[in-house]
Amino acid sequence: MTTETDPAAIATAIVEMARSGRFADIETLFAPRLRAAVSAETLQVAWESQLSRIGTISAIGTPVSEPAPDGWVTATGKAELVKVSVPVTYERGGLTVVMAVDETGLLQDLRLAPPLAEPWTPPPYARRKRFDEHEVTVGAGALAVPGTLSLPRGRGPWPAVVLLSGGGPFDRDATSGPNKPLKDLAWGLAGRGVAVLRFDKVTHTHAAEVAADRGFTMSDEYVPHAVAAIRLLQGHPAVDAARVFVAGHSMGGKVAPRVAAAEPSVAGLVLLAGDTQPMHQAAVRVVRHLASLDPGAQAAVEAITRQAARVDSPQLSAETPAAELPFGFSGAYWLDLRGYDPVATAAALDKPMLILQGGRDYQVTVADDLAGWQAGLDHRTDVTIRVYDADDHLFFPGSGPSTPADYDRPQHVDAAVVTDIADWLASRQPAIARLLSPFKR
Repeated sequence: MTTETDPAAIATAIVEMARSGRFADIETLFAPRLRAAVSAETLQVAWESQLSRIGTISAIGTPVSEPAPDGWVTATGKAELVKVSVPVTYERGGLTVVMAVDETGLLQDLRLAPPLAEPWTPPPYARRKRFDEHEVTVGAGALAVPGTLSLPRGRGPWPAVVLLSGGGPFDRDATSGPNKPLKDLAWGLAGRGVAVLRFDKVTHTHAAEVAADRGFTMSDEYVPHAVAAIRLLQGHPAVDAARVFVAGHSMGGKVAPRVAAAEPSVAGLVLLAGDTQPMHQAAVRVVRHLASLDPGAQAAVEAITRQAARVDSPQLSAETPAAELPFGFSGAYWLDLRGYDPVATAAALDKPMLILQGGRDYQVTVADDLAGWQAGLDHRTDVTIRVYDADDHLFFPGSGPSTPADYDRPQHVDAAVVTDIADWLASRQPAIARLLSPFKR
């Protein structure tokens, strides 16, 4: 516990507490709103997951204080906030611990931010001269989000795809360190005659509004904007309205069947590393894997296991404190997830599907997740399943066991994945179009 009131001193003390495993002491400094969303256990899981990726702390840098951004507000909106960034060096990398400290010395926000990444460079398969990009707005009203439409040059109408990123407050490119896997996909597909729409998630653009909504669910996170994006493409004169598809990665793949159920005009689905194992159970499995890389993270396994048990409990309700649940998600969010079966939802759709999986993926795996799609859909002649043995969760090719540290070096989505998606989309033509295609000039 610290009696300091200077924000920089408080921030440094908090990093030292985390370094020595004193997460309960850190929790005593949380403002009520933060404590309702984040527990000592949740913080411990996040912190120790980072340690398993980049090793133990070797140095703590000088904190930098500045006014907090407008979006960082207290529950009343009245207290003055100071943003403090503490650079931390680890054995195999670095992070910046970012905090918002109010005038009473309490934490209103706490985040782990990666260091500035190297600039993204286009993948070698991108054919930039073959398409243009336009900024668009997806959705309407207070929760509208910005997006980018990558549109092939020349005569259409083109098939089109809406990209959905994985779980978390991702931008339209699914930026992860120096990598932008959804931008890789967009540029790769647009250069091959596919219009692509990607957009910032509502949890990225409107984080404060989402955090204040205790009833917010996975469906709220994805479906309204995905449906708006589909309709935006269908109304574009250069797009073939009958061939608008949805391609989702990770949780975006999990929720894609729900999107298609909500918008029946969708022509088909591409599911990239879509998870079928219940997410709270997968979280325990993944944290156990990370603990195998760093035995010191065993306490994180115990914490996430307790939180996952709350999700399975018959007593789970919308009123269950988010701080007692995995990732600080609300009870309403977990109830929605618990009641959703992506395989059954997909099986009820009369839609063609392309299901892709990385063989080296430790987050969504062949054994734990792809097996679910295979069991429910393998009999369908309009479902194609492919495994890329060398690819990890982001479909970056490599060798040896995949680790979180792999995401920190610049890479690109496997060219074979981009080609297979483009070819599959091109093959999804109405029967009359396939008959006439040899005669096109």
